[in-house]
Amino acid sequence: MIIYLTGASCVGKTTIGRMLATKIGYLFFDVDDEVERYYQKPIERIQDECFTMNGFREKASVVLDKILSNEGNMVVAGTPAGLKHSFLQVYKKHKKRKEIVSIHIKDTPENILERLTFFDKDSNPIHENLDESKKKRYLREITADYNYFKDSYERADLLIDINDISLNSIPNLIIKRLAEII
Repeated sequence: MIIYLTGASCVGKTTIGRMLATKIGYLFFDVDDEVERYYQKPIERIQDECFTMNGFREKASVVLDKILSNEGNMVVAGTPAGLKHSFLQVYKKHKKRKEIVSIHIKDTPENILERLTFFDKDSNPIHENLDESKKKRYLREITADYNYFKDSYERADLLIDINDISLNSIPNLIIKRLAEII
């Protein structure tokens, strides 16, 4: 089985995915990490080489196709565009041949704001002080991103709303919800 996590940037797909994979003994893949490994350069540098974000998504979907082509059970932390654009085509292709369950991890923009991480062009973590003005701007951007990808998230097989749920409880919640549909 493949468990494919989608959701907004910094919602926790990677953290939750790693925890879930460890708990159930599955392999774990983070699409962003795999894209960087495949193209041997940081995400932002790859994006800079593409004329549009859709061009980047097409390049990244090549990597998703390789991940989903692997045999065995796995948890895959997707991108915010996980069930949109070229990612959706790859997902549909593999869903025809394999047991894949997509899960939209959802949280409030305010909680996501608290988890925002920043990186330079070479994918090195950087610290950014968030004054009230920046917090308001980022909240607007988080909300706008969520609204842009909302139709993608609605395609997911399951919705897991993690607002007010402790991080350590989320893998068990996902396991319970998966058992209800499988």
